[in-house]
Amino acid sequence: MVKVRFHADLHVHSKHARACSKDSDLAHLTWWARRKGITLMGTGDFTHPVWFAELRENLVPAEPGLFRLRDDLDRDICRTLPPRLASGEVRFMLSVEVSTVYARGGRTRKIHHLLYAPDFDVAEELNRRLAQAGDLTEDGRPTLRMDARDLLETTLDSGDGAYLVPAHVWTPWFGVLGSKAGFDTIEECYGDLSDRLFALETGLSSDPAMNWKVSGLDRYRMVSYSDAHSPPMLGRETTVFDTDLDYFAVLRALRTGEGHAGSVEFFPEEGKYHVDGHRKCGVRMEPRETREHGGICPVCRRRLTIGVLSRVEELADRPDGARPDGAAGFHSAVPLPEIVGEILGVGPKSKKVVAEVDRLTAALGPELTILEDLPPDEIAAHSPPLAEAVARLRRCEVIREPGYDGVFGTIRLFRRGEPGPVSKGSPPTLF
Repeated sequence: MVKVRFHADLHVHSKHARACSKDSDLAHLTWWARRKGITLMGTGDFTHPVWFAELRENLVPAEPGLFRLRDDLDRDICRTLPPRLASGEVRFMLSVEVSTVYARGGRTRKIHHLLYAPDFDVAEELNRRLAQAGDLTEDGRPTLRMDARDLLETTLDSGDGAYLVPAHVWTPWFGVLGSKAGFDTIEECYGDLSDRLFALETGLSSDPAMNWKVSGLDRYRMVSYSDAHSPPMLGRETTVFDTDLDYFAVLRALRTGEGHAGSVEFFPEEGKYHVDGHRKCGVRMEPRETREHGGICPVCRRRLTIGVLSRVEELADRPDGARPDGAAGFHSAVPLPEIVGEILGVGPKSKKVVAEVDRLTAALGPELTILEDLPPDEIAAHSPPLAEAVARLRRCEVIREPGYDGVFGTIRLFRRGEPGPVSKGSPPTLF
């Protein structure tokens, strides 16, 4: 095997999960993975019996522990893509997000977890065990009446190579360290088996730098995935690996750090739980303001939803800028449709944006390549405003309006009255 550098998005949902697109099937996921530049995808939802049967029927073995779409189905997809996109390889890893709801210490705990399996036999055994704790037919992301520690044990006992990653660990609801979960450490939640964990998902509202402020997380690899509920949302966060393309190489990279090359992140302010607030009242607060108000909404006098930034500050034992030895790096990005939408002055899902992104990716290659790798001059030959936007993005020159209480934040690349190429010597945008 030859080491390759590739993007992985291993937190994805299918059409069988609640509040997910009916287009979240293997064909659309494969098409969009090529469009985005993602090599390794999670299948999502393998606990759902209908989706599990579809996976078995339509995926075939590829490298160790990985799968690819059946040749006849894949050829049909490639015919609908420009040559620069159709040539990309896409592999799948069996994955699922599950929710555990249980009582411990006089409190109800609600925690989300990502589970992975190297083959269908291990996944089937895990499904058999999990079915004793909840109805797997109701939702692609099932709710299980079991302790998080017991879920970890069940996963590990289902077969060699099965592993668990705590999902979006800072999210107020359902994150193990979130403000509503009641746990201040990973060890508190997973008990005597916590040493069998080696990676944590940052979630859209935090990035590795925020996690580095908490020394108790130093031993975990930080991973970031999209949690996509529809195929166009794939790749808004990815983890980068520099390993052989196989399940066990990825697993080794997460366990040891060797080959874990970092991540592509949302700007955490764009996440919908970054700062504190109360959506119904339109109240958004930074941590200092929340403390001044005693955590109470000044409009309705109810408790605010405490976001990720406040929760990280509560548990932090290091200042901003701290970085553990050996921690993989990261950089922040804005999805290409959002940038093009800002340039055109329309929404990122509009027909104008879809057509323009089609044109750009056909000419320049996948979205992640455009955002990360192409020289601005090469982009400028096709869109000067986009070249300027990408240059600013790479310098982290962005205008940030943070999300709160379920409301996504906004990241902009241009001041009012722009876009368009900014002349040399112009003052920088608000950072």
